[in-house]
Amino acid sequence: MRREEAAHGRLYRRIGNLIGHLGDDWHVLDLRELSGEQHDSFLAVGPGGVFAVTVKDHGRSRVSFAGDVVQIDGKRPKYVEEARSEARAAAEALSHSAGVSIPVMPVLAFAGSGKISFYGVPKGCLVTAYHELPRVLNARGNRLADETVDKVFALAIHPATWFTVDYGTLAEEYRWYRDGEQVGTDKRGHGE
Repeated sequence: MRREEAAHGRLYRRIGNLIGHLGDDWHVLDLRELSGEQHDSFLAVGPGGVFAVTVKDHGRSRVSFAGDVVQIDGKRPKYVEEARSEARAAAEALSHSAGVSIPVMPVLAFAGSGKISFYGVPKGCLVTAYHELPRVLNARGNRLADETVDKVFALAIHPATWFTVDYGTLAEEYRWYRDGEQVGTDKRGHGE
């Protein structure tokens, strides 16, 4: 539990550091606070687009990529799949709430001093060292207008975006009459 809290504290410090380096045009939000689920990710909304950034700390270990396969110290964690899943969940939540498709680009950022080597880059996922993240996000150019960035940010901070309500359950709980009671238009059992 303490390790999780310490990791989340480090993520907060990284988010604060990132905001300072990205500039005033960018908004950065913690996905754990937004969705209430366990995430090591944050959402970055700015002129370059909408990004779900998953941060992984690899320490001094070397990270090797061969397409979607990541290898660290002989282990093959599913980091690329996790980053894509975070981006897909964020895109679905934002798109559902907005009523239009909002693409979210997955980004996998490694915080640590070990080398990152590529023998093939994963498709549809940006991979970078954490200290290079501001440069990578700003290199995407100006794809969104300032008004669009503000609208997507307002949508992202709204709680209804991240919490979906099951309307079927609510409909069952809300009734005009108690079970077994008949109303004027209910003719069932009237002729019995």
